[in-house]
Amino acid sequence: MIFRKILHVDLDAFFCAVEEQREPSLRGKPFAVGGKPEERGVVSSCSYAARQYGVHSAMPTGQAQRLCPELALIPGNHGLYRAASEQVMGVLGEFTPLLEQLSIDEAFLDVSDLPQPAAEIGYLVQRAVNERTGLPCSLGVASNKLVAKMATDHGKASKRGPTAPNALLEVPAGQEAAFLAGLPVQALWGVGPKLGARLNDLGVTTIGQLAAMPESQLVRMFGRIGHELVRHAQGMDDRPVVTVHQAQSISQEVTFQRDVSDAAVLRGTLLDMSGDVAYRLRQHGLCAATVRLKLRWPDFTTLSRQMSLERPTQQDKLIGAVALQLFDAVWQPGRPVRLIGVGTSGLSQQAFQPGLWETPSEKEQRLLGALDELRERFGRPVVQAGRSLYRSGPKKK
Repeated sequence: MIFRKILHVDLDAFFCAVEEQREPSLRGKPFAVGGKPEERGVVSSCSYAARQYGVHSAMPTGQAQRLCPELALIPGNHGLYRAASEQVMGVLGEFTPLLEQLSIDEAFLDVSDLPQPAAEIGYLVQRAVNERTGLPCSLGVASNKLVAKMATDHGKASKRGPTAPNALLEVPAGQEAAFLAGLPVQALWGVGPKLGARLNDLGVTTIGQLAAMPESQLVRMFGRIGHELVRHAQGMDDRPVVTVHQAQSISQEVTFQRDVSDAAVLRGTLLDMSGDVAYRLRQHGLCAATVRLKLRWPDFTTLSRQMSLERPTQQDKLIGAVALQLFDAVWQPGRPVRLIGVGTSGLSQQAFQPGLWETPSEKEQRLLGALDELRERFGRPVVQAGRSLYRSGPKKK
């Protein structure tokens, strides 16, 4: 049997590593990239020294500073992070064109065509990233994407400490199931907290126990996902490395510096964000079939609602109207809101073709196209299609 050689590359505490390059005095100190506590900020990334105190990403920065009083907070510089990410991806792309970028700091490589052993290639990739970008990274090496990703996670966990792990772990071909068997079932890629809890309730606590379950039982209990669960638990994954991804969703959300209960501000914010989302859809040549609303209350409880459209759209007016309809159905007047967001999914390439007889929506489409050109020249905040500018307080993520 011919096995593939798949690498999973994950940059260690990426935002913090970039900040340490910019300001070397941060090395070895507890710090985090995130917003200020008084602005309801959260931790985007934290140094390994900060993690020793229990600080982690997505934690409110106020809580992080209580755990680690000497924690330094650094405002994010996403332009700098994007530039560093592009540099890393450029290095990775020199090894193979079969590169799948998962996020700003994570990627898969299919290096099956290279003659060296997989682990040796992994070492060469890691050394190239370290030396040419100055950034630490951890790698998982395996015969498929699932096990490579889990090898990275396991390798990083095994080198947990006050400094970046810069780990490299290979799972040799044919040993996938043995590697996974003793790991907790929640560690299986794709098993979230709810599914993990359901499996635990059945007495399934390890991936090995899940792999031993009859597939028919898993399908009966979990539907189609049951097929994937047993295959993944046995270390099987035939998904290819995908070099081009189409966006699955486009969204915009804001966290208010102070909870907002004013209906005019909340509705105005929704309309403004709907315009942002529609603009990004048009920039990518996409239409959306579903509009989604997201609300978070002061106690961090999060609610989401969505509605499917009769036909896909990329127009501000329709996305905004649906978002408002969803909002009005769940919000009680006077109830404070911490976070509000608008998202779209079910994306497809736009199929708009102007005809001889324009409908009103097509006229609006042309108007939006003209406004988009002005936005490109003068910036998004300068040009708006008759929307009120009273939004105050929120900061975009």
